[in-house]
Amino acid sequence: MQICDIKPVEGSTHRNKKVGRGPGSGHGKTSGRGHKGNKARGQVNPNFEGGQTPLHRRLPQLRGFKSVNRKSYAVVNVSDLNTFENGTEITAELLAECGLIRGAEEGLKILADGDMTKKLIVKAHKFSAKAAEKIAAAGGEAITL
Repeated sequence: MQICDIKPVEGSTHRNKKVGRGPGSGHGKTSGRGHKGNKARGQVNPNFEGGQTPLHRRLPQLRGFKSVNRKSYAVVNVSDLNTFENGTEITAELLAECGLIRGAEEGLKILADGDMTKKLIVKAHKFSAKAAEKIAAAGGEAITL
C-alpha cells in the first residue's frame, strides 16, 4: 500500500451542491432558495424577530447622566478605627496598609456608623457631621485635609 492508494471510506464524502446550473441539476432556477422574500433575495437582518417588537425597543432607556467631575471616596466607619491604639495619627496610607481600604481613590471619608472608644487623631478629606462629633466626644481630633 502506498500513499496514492489511500481513499476516504465509501459514503463518508459528498459532492458539492452545484446550484443555479439548470433544471437537470435539481438545483436550477431558484437555486434551493424557494420563491421570493427576503431569504431568497439576500441576507436577513440578524436582529429581525419576525415582526415582533425587537429587543432593543422593548428594553427601557437609560435615564439620567453620570457626572464627569464626580469624586469617589474610600469610606471608613468610626467603629473600624477602634482597632488602633490611643493617640495614633490615622491617615489614608495607614488605613491602606492595615487593609481597611484598598487605597484612597480621590480621598478618604469617615462615616459615623458604630461607637468611638479610642482617642485618635484622624486626618481625612471629609467627615460626616456625626463622625466628627463622635471623634471629638472620645477626646480625639478630626482634621480635614
